[in-house]
Amino acid sequence: MIRFNKVLENIKTYEAGKPIELVVREFGIAPEDVVKLASNENPIGTSPAVAEAIKANATKAHLYPDDSMFELKAALSSKFDVTDENIIIGAGSDQVLEFISRAVLDEDSSVLMSAVTFAMYEIYAKQMGAKVIRTASYEHKYDEFMEAYRMHKPKIVYICTPNNPTGDATSKEEVLAMIEAMHKDSIIVVDGAYMEYAAAKDAKYAITPNDLLGYENVIYLGTFSKAYGLGGMRVGYGIAQVGLIKELYKMRPPFNISTLSLAAAIEACKDESFVKESIALHQEQIKRYEVFANENGLGFIDSYTNFITYLFDEKLDSTKISDALLQRGVIIRNLASYGMNAVRITIGTQKQNDTFFKHFKEVVA
Repeated sequence: MIRFNKVLENIKTYEAGKPIELVVREFGIAPEDVVKLASNENPIGTSPAVAEAIKANATKAHLYPDDSMFELKAALSSKFDVTDENIIIGAGSDQVLEFISRAVLDEDSSVLMSAVTFAMYEIYAKQMGAKVIRTASYEHKYDEFMEAYRMHKPKIVYICTPNNPTGDATSKEEVLAMIEAMHKDSIIVVDGAYMEYAAAKDAKYAITPNDLLGYENVIYLGTFSKAYGLGGMRVGYGIAQVGLIKELYKMRPPFNISTLSLAAAIEACKDESFVKESIALHQEQIKRYEVFANENGLGFIDSYTNFITYLFDEKLDSTKISDALLQRGVIIRNLASYGMNAVRITIGTQKQNDTFFKHFKEVVA
């Protein structure tokens, strides 16, 4: 009998958002009639320049990519005013999270995070046998984090801002205050996967990698999966001081993103107009979700991301609502697995959002 590592006994498999193909198979709904608002993808797709780059590089699919990722690092260096030595590329920013966990965690260590946040923080920690410490609140409250930090002395501290799956954000001032108060023995991860949306909404929540480069134990994470529309390409990055990046490179496998992913990310990084278009659509459409919630007596978390979290009272059940919408071809994210009677809804196009509002009202009625 195969004996698996004991740490696997306490790990739950990450539950990704349900794909369109599943709804087509299970409920017989035509693909074009399915509205997917569960995985925080960009509803308008990708930049036309990205699509052209993918086509142009399709004939190179048999070749490994440039493992130095020179062009992509050059684009990121220019964007953030850092050097290429400050950058590590991952297959999604979650792969960089894996590098960090493998680099510093063991069975005698712990990680610190908010009560409700990105599930992979916990999964990677448990894979290394580390203990997971959570604060009482889903918000990143200074007092709660500092109390837990002093008590447990974690090897990694996760500050997810804006936070997934809740959508709230922590101001740059508060983040820097936490960093200043924490010892250099801990790696502090500032996960900015949704930072483009927060920065567009309110400048006091905008954090750039350059804001953090003065700290040797802090790493900023970003991704091309959200505002840049490359969820299917799986490209993320970490930016930190050279010493930290060099250690993480020891964890990185060769050719860890594909030839097509690399080509797509290079073009995406150049096309800021597409990002602005995506955020403008989002800012316009998210207001409809806030108005809808107020008109229908629903609670919601003020969002700094490309999704919104609706909070339900005892009259509504997030699982029943999510399942009923799924059968109608509307895919949203049920947050029951996070201990919340709530749902997370990606802000879609006007047509997609019209469909959500229609079916949601019918399901609740």
